[in-house]
Amino acid sequence: MTDSEWFSAPPATPVNGSEPFSGLDATVLDFWRFAMSDLRMNNVRGYLAEFLVARAVGSRSPRVEWDAYDVLAPDGTRIEVKSSAYMQVWDQRQPSRIVFTGLVGRTWTPQQGEAPTATFNADVYVFCVQTAQSHDVYDVLDSNQWSFYVVDRETLEGLGYKSISLSSLQRLTAGPISYADLNSAIKAAAGTA
Repeated sequence: MTDSEWFSAPPATPVNGSEPFSGLDATVLDFWRFAMSDLRMNNVRGYLAEFLVARAVGSRSPRVEWDAYDVLAPDGTRIEVKSSAYMQVWDQRQPSRIVFTGLVGRTWTPQQGEAPTATFNADVYVFCVQTAQSHDVYDVLDSNQWSFYVVDRETLEGLGYKSISLSSLQRLTAGPISYADLNSAIKAAAGTA
């Protein structure tokens, strides 16, 4: 192998959860239960929000961990997904303040490394809020408990925001969008409607 050759990983083989580990009495489902059984955890809730957006636009592709954006719509629209919630898995005195960070990022490739500057890397940004404000009613799987705010890249770029609060999103957009209206809102923001 020369310095100019690269090891390229083959596409992941989809698993259904029943696959056994070799050398221990456990399956992939056991791992999922261990690592992701609480869908309210920040990182898992983020994956769930990406899943909701992917389903809304008709994408069935699995997420790619180091991509410059989170979801690629079938029409080629690159979508960045941000999520937040009022209720957390830890004890809290009051509901959390909703703020979304990381709107800009440095792209990365193995061949070229990290880009020198952070940029807006998606065509559309979807901000997802799990709206329950008490644990008694919190149901992360109820799409009616999610609100979505959709903003095109040019608008965010023009403002120069690296993070944005919910109150700023409310002023910037026409208000929250339901899950049922998410696909059409993303298409409108992307100019593909």
